[in-house]
Amino acid sequence: MSADRGATSRTNRPQPSHRTARATLPDLSQPTQPCTAIQDLMAAETEARRLAAGPAHALPAGAGAPAELREALTGIVERLAPELLALSHDLHAHPEVGFQEHHAMAAVAELLRAHGIELEVGVFGMETALRASIGPAAPATVPSAHPGTIAILAEYDALPGIGHACGHNVMCANSVGAFLALAALEAERPGSLPGAVVLTTTPAEECSTAKEALAQAGMLDGIDAAIQTHSYAADVTHQTWLGQRRMRVTYRGIPAHASSQPFMGRNALDAATLALTGIGLLRQQILPMDRIHAVVTHGGDVANIIPERAELNVFIRSKDLTTLRDLVARVEDVFRGAALMTGTGVEITPDPHPNEMPVRDNAALLASWVRAQRERGREPLPAGVLPETIAAGTDFGNVSQRVPGIHPLIKVTTHGDVALHTPAMAEAAGSSTGDAACLDGAYGLAAVALDWLHDAGMRDAARADFEATGGAVDVASFWDE
Repeated sequence: MSADRGATSRTNRPQPSHRTARATLPDLSQPTQPCTAIQDLMAAETEARRLAAGPAHALPAGAGAPAELREALTGIVERLAPELLALSHDLHAHPEVGFQEHHAMAAVAELLRAHGIELEVGVFGMETALRASIGPAAPATVPSAHPGTIAILAEYDALPGIGHACGHNVMCANSVGAFLALAALEAERPGSLPGAVVLTTTPAEECSTAKEALAQAGMLDGIDAAIQTHSYAADVTHQTWLGQRRMRVTYRGIPAHASSQPFMGRNALDAATLALTGIGLLRQQILPMDRIHAVVTHGGDVANIIPERAELNVFIRSKDLTTLRDLVARVEDVFRGAALMTGTGVEITPDPHPNEMPVRDNAALLASWVRAQRERGREPLPAGVLPETIAAGTDFGNVSQRVPGIHPLIKVTTHGDVALHTPAMAEAAGSSTGDAACLDGAYGLAAVALDWLHDAGMRDAARADFEATGGAVDVASFWDE
């Protein structure tokens, strides 16, 4: 009887339905969505910091170029507006990836020639780079009386698949517009440019460190300062731009039958797996702004052969040159350790050129930019207000380590939560807010260049700030030291 009662009890106990249990599981075929509250928290943090910091420092009214020249510059930019917006829209409609910017270069060249400006194409050994110059060059005699040469750099490459999601079409229009405005000012008021202004397009920012290659080929020879903008979801004087080292890591093992004789193999994929694990553990002991990204680009061919070769593509980033060098050394130790643990060989191959250096924005040049943007109704956030969490990298850092420079961000969006390299940013770069940034940025860069050329005190302050923050760095030999 007890056995029967027990059997009945087990039979009568509610049993979970297979269909019901499956229905309660989440859809594991789809990723979970990131928490959007993070964006709201960062926006609140930015606002709190803005209120605490106060306004960004601006060049005082009596400094820089004469007020009448800046007023004339305003009118010139407005007259150029249709052509500048047409250039931005043209590039936006014809996105080209790095080193393939043939349409973009031709569009810029055509616009410059339409204004009677001579130019060179394919400069410094780069097929899609061009260069033009206006204003008097420094004389061979009495060069100290000449204010020097300031360069305006222009990017115009896009991202594969999503086009101008970094807003380079706007940035190009900023730079070309500033150059054309200064050329028109000199034509209308001879002597407005006491020094030279150079426009240099710099291809392939997204996929290469092209500015480093251009600099080593002579792009910055005779240049005393360099300026350009960057599209963004806010107006910012300076955000953190991390230095970056790229490398390829190749592990070489010994192939063997994975079932009958695995003991005769040395597994290269195991080494890559241990390297990724080591990086993951290392992250707890690195600086908050350090970043390490790695993917496996090759991990074997079939599962029943011990992988003979495995390869990683690795990016290592840090905020300062000293911390970048230290972090790279620590990560390379992880790669070598993984090889020792697996009995494999390892080859670490850095990119041939030094990769992105951290950007050093120059305080005096930024003060000129802030004044110019206030004249356009914008209020750039001062340094230290934007959370460093969203830091990225750019090869303009390689320029700013050689000469005084600025790379301020200009708002092209209606909302502050639009991230770079997204479809939403690509849409914004071709919108009316992107158009406003085209014109405001063009005026801003032209005003900074004009201030630099007219104000010896500003130039002295810029050079003093540059020296105080490290002076000129031998970027080309940085990793050889």
